[in-house]
Amino acid sequence: MRNGNASINADKLHESSEILRALAHPLRMQILEFIDQNDKINVNKIYNTLNLEQSITSQHLRILRMAGLVKTHRDGKFIHYSLDYSKIANAVKAIDAFHQEDAA
Repeated sequence: MRNGNASINADKLHESSEILRALAHPLRMQILEFIDQNDKINVNKIYNTLNLEQSITSQHLRILRMAGLVKTHRDGKFIHYSLDYSKIANAVKAIDAFHQEDAA
């Protein structure tokens, strides 16, 4: 690009797009909010409480995990999910910064 300030790192762009894609879905936001309310929770509790199919819940959790927004911890046959608050905070800061530049 002509403007030196507009160079884009392809790896960072891909990672950022995956994070934004993960955050852009209302059901994934609902899952994130539910995990936040419970600190750490297993997939069975998520889909039973939110009245979702297990397969749909697992698909959405996979997207959230691949984006780095949730962390997992195995305890026997159960996988517990928790939020990566620093990753979420960085995404929110980036979104806010983009909107502040857009308003200027």
